[in-house]
Amino acid sequence: MSAYREGDRTIVLIPARMSEAEEQRWVTVMLDKLAAQENKRLIGDTDLAERAERLSLQYFDGRARPASVRWVTNQNTRWGSCTPSEGSIRLSHRLQGMPEYVVDYVLVHELAHLLVPGHGPRFWRLLEAYPRTERARGYLEGVVAADRLPHLPAERDE
Repeated sequence: MSAYREGDRTIVLIPARMSEAEEQRWVTVMLDKLAAQENKRLIGDTDLAERAERLSLQYFDGRARPASVRWVTNQNTRWGSCTPSEGSIRLSHRLQGMPEYVVDYVLVHELAHLLVPGHGPRFWRLLEAYPRTERARGYLEGVVAADRLPHLPAERDE
């Protein structure tokens, strides 16, 4: 069973074998779950936008002003992305739960793209303002390296 939005419609998928009463109950349950997910995402995105604003003030004198900042689940090879022409910043959900300085680094990195689109020397000079740049980059490199290691079966306690 699942529920999702498709434009202005809500789609709820349930097994055909359900009785009408079960169907009504599960539609209500799935709609409640979908609303809770959307509310959680909205709150998380609001917090993220406020965090980006604080970081812009702290490191770029407020010059980097994103139109939107949000978490996304479709970035599995990047930590974040920015579309300067739209002013939009997206952070991978994989960053959730990582140390704050790592998330802040990715936000500062994407905010810097609002001021300098590429990764040239001017861009990297902007990032020098964030004191934990090298540490955060090392952390993220470690995560990527660990993901590439063969996964060994967990040891069993005897």
